[in-house]
Amino acid sequence: MIDIIFIIIFITCIAYIIQYRMNIKKAAEMSTQALFPRTEREFNSILIPAEWKEMQPISKHSRSYQYVKWATLAALILLFILLVVVLTTDWIESSLFSSAYLFYILIKSVQHKGCLFILSKGVIINGKFYHPSQISSYQTEKIIRWHELYGYSTRVDNGYKLTLFRKKSWLSPSSYVVVENEEHLKKITSFLDQHGIVGNHKEQTT
Repeated sequence: MIDIIFIIIFITCIAYIIQYRMNIKKAAEMSTQALFPRTEREFNSILIPAEWKEMQPISKHSRSYQYVKWATLAALILLFILLVVVLTTDWIESSLFSSAYLFYILIKSVQHKGCLFILSKGVIINGKFYHPSQISSYQTEKIIRWHELYGYSTRVDNGYKLTLFRKKSWLSPSSYVVVENEEHLKKITSFLDQHGIVGNHKEQTT
């Protein structure tokens, strides 16, 4: 029974990794048609969470894209090796938690750095294209003192948190970036409004 559960999880992980790789490939092709960002200054104004580095273009020749490409291959090989181990030994019976954690690590290892592209037909969020009908709403917040992101970086402070909420996405229902200045934030939200995506501004409370 445990072997069957493991195989189901294995197939799900394989499908996720392959689909993610296809999404990144499609995003790289579509991002060249982006309405925003287009200029270097616009790219520089979008900061990606965690490392708070400026957003980079998605290019098939970029280091991050090549990383996803080869990490996907490595993850698939490791998954197949793990499957063989599970089917030929009783390791899974005593290490179910460890194997589940390994699956999680493999999935996280193939993820591209965050990004946000506004296209005429929709939005690319973290390497995946979404039609406007798949986005329920967006929210903006001024990052001032007492905000959850305040203090992480001097560039984040007094910037704007832009969150997009996706429909029917229980695993990761929302994503956000930090927009460094109000000029570019208004440009982004203007495009989102044109797509019919409802937005609101969240006032900071102390």
